[in-house]
Amino acid sequence: MQEESRLLRIGAEVAAFLLAANCAGCAEPGLLLCPGCRSALAPRAQESVTPAGLPVWSALEFDGVAARCIRRLKGEGDTLIARPLGAALASVLSPLVTSATWIVPVPTSRAAFRRRGYRVPDLLVRRAHADPQAVLAVEGARPDQRGLGARARQTNVRGAMRARHRGEGAEAVIVDDVITTGATFDEAARALTVAGFRVVAAVALAATPLRGGFA
Repeated sequence: MQEESRLLRIGAEVAAFLLAANCAGCAEPGLLLCPGCRSALAPRAQESVTPAGLPVWSALEFDGVAARCIRRLKGEGDTLIARPLGAALASVLSPLVTSATWIVPVPTSRAAFRRRGYRVPDLLVRRAHADPQAVLAVEGARPDQRGLGARARQTNVRGAMRARHRGEGAEAVIVDDVITTGATFDEAARALTVAGFRVVAAVALAATPLRGGFA
């Protein structure tokens, strides 16, 4: 009887959640993601390079539905949307990794982790059916990258990361949710290289298209 009551309570909670939900892409009520917005998250792989020449693969363009879904994940705590976003990420991550590749998410600041309760790049990697390796850590407090130009972003992240482990020549792929200038990827690659990793590529769920590539 108690088990039946528990199942009914869980069912009621799920039903209440679904009734309160609205599409992360277009706000249509009653759906986490409507068919049209789900279709808009179909990956369209793009290759680019960071200022230091690191190859970057991104699955989506940071615009429209994709941008709204990512903001919902990062700003509103809607972790359920990570599943379809992770599926898009997997399309560019999986071809780059082998069983020996370290998948290294860009580290989240302590303030962002306290605010959200989860690390967005790590969550996306898991939803892409891969295992994130928490190799990198943030060194000290830095201003938020948002709103900074290309040169300021490079200056802001320089020396901002360190590796917790030695790589001993191991292959690594760096992962982040969104790439703008590529400065964060370059700093992550620097820290990993110093620790003895061989960084072969970086992967982003989405890329922001700006004049002249990343800016």
